[in-house]
Amino acid sequence: MKLRNFNIGNSETLTLMGGMNVLESRDLAMHVAEKFKESCEKYNINYIFKGSFDKANRSSINSFRGPGLDEGLKILQEVSNSFDVPVITDIHEADQAKPVSEVCEVVQIPAFLARQTDLVSAAAKTSSIIQFKKPQFLSAPEMENVVEKCISAGNENIILCERGNTFGYNNLVVDTLNFQILKKIGTPVIFDVTHSLQLPGGLGSATGGRREFVLSLAKAGISQSIAGLFLEAHPDPDEAKCDGPCALPLNVLDDYLKQIKNLDDFVKNQDDLDIK
Repeated sequence: MKLRNFNIGNSETLTLMGGMNVLESRDLAMHVAEKFKESCEKYNINYIFKGSFDKANRSSINSFRGPGLDEGLKILQEVSNSFDVPVITDIHEADQAKPVSEVCEVVQIPAFLARQTDLVSAAAKTSSIIQFKKPQFLSAPEMENVVEKCISAGNENIILCERGNTFGYNNLVVDTLNFQILKKIGTPVIFDVTHSLQLPGGLGSATGGRREFVLSLAKAGISQSIAGLFLEAHPDPDEAKCDGPCALPLNVLDDYLKQIKNLDDFVKNQDDLDIK
């Protein structure tokens, strides 16, 4: 799958969808994007900036949601222009698809909404690549239905994103077999390591997380020879306005990506075995 000057694929050079959870401010977005771009260029990683203009599924009515559509798209456009990178953001309503696609080369459908037919159809009618987060409540094989729905609406440029499955109360578990199942559907596969670390509702009025495992879990995903990683970082995760407990501290991003890229190169240079 072609995006600007690079290819996204399970056997291609690592793609990183990296940035921040919610767009807290223009200045912070620019700072985070700059750090990601520097490290990705250093390690030959294909880079897409990620930031949400609205977090519509927060645990509490009092939680920060973001700057909204208009201001958020302005920030995303500035990031794209300033650093010459594609951008990705999520949509929650069908009428957001067209304006978002005019800025974002990748439009993301959130996990909770991946089965919403009107939303999928609206996104599919744009010229953007569509990334579907695998819902926490769906098995990997069920994502074939989501893919078929998008294709039937006119868009075959699809990425599937693993982010764990609900396992009892306040917990998510990543089944590494899912990566191979999703790959067999025929799309590039991205691993959202950030949100796989969540403890949904674990803080009562907010989501908890396990950021201390962000490197080890990412390595498990990258070991499956996938297209890339979805990662959120923050200069001060404890002060982040959304999902801070899962965010990578920005000051360790460079060392983190060095290890991830080395592993990705190693895995993709191995010969596949035909095991039946």
